[in-house]
Amino acid sequence: RCFSFDEVYYGQFVSLYMKRIFFVDDSGPPFGHMLLALGGYLGGFDGNFLWNRIGAEYSMNVPVWSLRLLPALAGALCVPLAYQILVELHFSHCAALGAALLILLENSLITQSRFMLLESILIFFILLAVLSYLKFYNLQKHSAFSGSWWFWLLLTGVACSCAVGVKYMGLFTYMLLLATAGLHFWHMIGDQNLSNVSLLCHFLARGLALLIIPMGLYLSFFYVHLALLYRSGPHDQIMTSAFQASLEGGLARITQGQPLEVAYGSQITLRNVLGKPMQCWLHSHTNTYPIRYENGRGSSHQQQVTCYPFKDVNNWWIVKDPGMQQLVVSNPPRPVRHGHIVQLVHGITTRYLNTHDVAAPLSPHSQEVSCYIDYNISMPAQNLWRVEIVNRESDTDVWKTILSEVRFVHVNTSAVLKASGLSGASLPEWGYRQLEVVGEKLSKGYHQSMVWNVEEHRYGKSQEQKEREVELHSPTQMDISKNLSFMAKFTELQWKILTLKNEDTEHKYSSSALDWITMDTNIAYWLHPTSGAQIHLLGNVATWASANAAALVYLCLSLWYLLRRRRKIYDIPEDAWQLWMSAGGVCGGGWAVNYLPFFLMEKTLFLYHYLPAVTFQILLIPVVLQHLGDHLCRSVLLKSMFSALIVAWFSWVYFVYCTFSPLSYGQPALSLSELKALRWKDTWNILIRKQ
Repeated sequence: RCFSFDEVYYGQFVSLYMKRIFFVDDSGPPFGHMLLALGGYLGGFDGNFLWNRIGAEYSMNVPVWSLRLLPALAGALCVPLAYQILVELHFSHCAALGAALLILLENSLITQSRFMLLESILIFFILLAVLSYLKFYNLQKHSAFSGSWWFWLLLTGVACSCAVGVKYMGLFTYMLLLATAGLHFWHMIGDQNLSNVSLLCHFLARGLALLIIPMGLYLSFFYVHLALLYRSGPHDQIMTSAFQASLEGGLARITQGQPLEVAYGSQITLRNVLGKPMQCWLHSHTNTYPIRYENGRGSSHQQQVTCYPFKDVNNWWIVKDPGMQQLVVSNPPRPVRHGHIVQLVHGITTRYLNTHDVAAPLSPHSQEVSCYIDYNISMPAQNLWRVEIVNRESDTDVWKTILSEVRFVHVNTSAVLKASGLSGASLPEWGYRQLEVVGEKLSKGYHQSMVWNVEEHRYGKSQEQKEREVELHSPTQMDISKNLSFMAKFTELQWKILTLKNEDTEHKYSSSALDWITMDTNIAYWLHPTSGAQIHLLGNVATWASANAAALVYLCLSLWYLLRRRRKIYDIPEDAWQLWMSAGGVCGGGWAVNYLPFFLMEKTLFLYHYLPAVTFQILLIPVVLQHLGDHLCRSVLLKSMFSALIVAWFSWVYFVYCTFSPLSYGQPALSLSELKALRWKDTWNILIRKQ
């Protein structure tokens, strides 16, 4: 009853689902997480468990069996799926049985499916998608548009969407099947027996099943995800103010009932839209910039303006009409629109937001931003700002609380207000380690750190400063709803998942894609606290070596056949050639698309990333063996010898499976000498306790 490796990672999300608390996981879409959470729900898990240490024991309220049920079930179903795929590729039942046995005896797939992890679920949906498409394709000639034809075509799209919904790695197989479907349809276009209407119907059916339905299903995963996670939590701070305000608790408690339209006299807080690596608000305080910086450069000695990562009364600003003196909202309110000129007055110190041709403290190529202090010297105030609504629908749009993303362009210098500290160092001690704010020239390009939105908002009523300070400390109390539509929330969440990346750090068990082919790496999942029992992610060495050999044989034979066919020499019948190529497209293509992209990825990689690819490569073994037996072993003697070799080879596979099964199942506990004997490669990290 101990959890292992990434179970710590996924378990946190299961608990958040149980408590309906919003989270963002940059590793992929939410469908896989929801399936794990479904297991917890079926087992009556309440989410109350601290997932903080690998190897820690589960408490009695954690239903271990139900949390691990769906991954185990998915892993078990991969065995019959492998069998059916070989049958649908028109290979013998003997070859299909061999494929199923190889998947059954694959130690890495066994280990991965025994824990609350997503790879076995991903592989299940990938294989289901491949099988469904093959069944659909085989029904094409004789049963087009029949009930079973539609069923397998639709199931292909559903399985592809589920695979992508579990992990974005599923996109590789989805693209392979789309390319295969496109190739098959291209061949159909050349079939003179099909009318134009029939071709159009085939095209629309494939578009519906393989594009429209998967997209709709993918959206539904996020719809359910957002419907379940309606409460505010620690992860929602990276989302926009509008998104946060749509969640129960957190920001919603503060912003509920705020006025929607920003008017002259409004009291506002301005949050930077970028929100990473941390959220921050436009801020000022009574301290001034030092007369001289440490590098000898001078400053204006004006009041500091920063971006502060915490809520504070000094984050409040008043939107002022430059042509009027009042700092309260008139009746009726006069809304601020795109293109209007405003002054921003700091609520507590009543000084005006200002920028001028003085170098910023940390960004000397940008302008210093300050709150203006009149020192009676030749440095006039430059405090006029033009409001530009970035996400406006028209040039007359009203500046709206939370919803509008605005840019403040300085009228005198055309500089844009920017939170430069979000991409650089924080200010020194004299700036309280807060983030730098500068005036950036528009010619340097657009960046999200130049965009702000109003988060907290009230209509100012107090003209006197002391009364206004009391007002700034009080909550707002007007009732206007600002709920986001589902598509707006989906778009934002999807963008965060794709762009939000945790800092990739070197992990003890991380590896490169080159290490996977020869299995030069492993991952220790669990170690018993007292005995030598342990679980490792290790593949069946015999199977992986055979899969590599099968891929090499397939490549060499294919090149040989192609060269010979170019010379009009046909070594095998045409139907055998088509069978050979189609099997290679599915099995070899599946391996390539699920493996080669990792060479282009800049992320921390682990051995389990290779499991979908190696599954396809394993399916290639019986394909190659049957081909060799049918077309290269022509005499009875050769066929008998080849069959004996296959039996001996399968015995070797079973022997390796049995040898490493204690590291796959975690039992029985092994002695020190037995553990050392299992370290077949020096690069394997088998855990051996010091005596």
